[in-house]
Amino acid sequence: MPKIIAANWKMYKTRAEARETAAALARLLTEKRTDRQVIVYPPFTAIAEAAAALDGLACAAVGAQDVYPAAEGAFTGEISPRMLTDAGATWVLTGHSERRHVLQESDELVGRKTAFALANGLCVMLCIGETLKERESGCLREVLQRQLQAGLAEVAPGDISRLAIAYEPVWAIGTGKVAGPDEAREAHGITRELLRDVLGAAAASVPLLYGGSVKPDNAAGLLALDNVDGLLVGGASLEAESFAKIVLA
Repeated sequence: MPKIIAANWKMYKTRAEARETAAALARLLTEKRTDRQVIVYPPFTAIAEAAAALDGLACAAVGAQDVYPAAEGAFTGEISPRMLTDAGATWVLTGHSERRHVLQESDELVGRKTAFALANGLCVMLCIGETLKERESGCLREVLQRQLQAGLAEVAPGDISRLAIAYEPVWAIGTGKVAGPDEAREAHGITRELLRDVLGAAAASVPLLYGGSVKPDNAAGLLALDNVDGLLVGGASLEAESFAKIVLA
């Protein structure tokens, strides 16, 4: 399977800024690598702009950073799969560490979002990962198991082909710290094993991405590790040149 390199722009970029960055990225990546799938997650307001700017890049797709598990209704401030698809998104993130730990989303809510988005035709990148306290307490496997079981509890077998998992060591996001090769390899190995427990044989085809202070100078090393099928990039994806170097690593 092609390596997936995803850009999470978080709460950055106006529509004009997103259009400019996406257009620059398309110019930098045109026909450079055919063995990469690129996904850009802009803010909701810039999804259509990014999708239009990346339209000519065959390896690229646009996603949303969150979704609500309802088709419509009195859910002020939320957004539905249909709205995201209408804006040009084909992917969505669920369970990002900032949603879990800053906005206090429960494992159960993350699971509902994941299943509903998949059932409504979106591809989903489910994020999992432990805090520094959980890792130092020896709870890595327990945390990943809990998040995967709840996150995938309602997923239909027919939707697994549109699922990816992103492992994020929470202590390495935005801190400049990166899990060392042994730490990343261990976490991804545990995740693959736990996925087999939850999904059975279908787990082998689910891409596992690493996310946590990914930069151009560590991307190639991370991609070379066992069970690392791609990267989820935060701050280093905000500039087209920086992100293109990661895609081409």
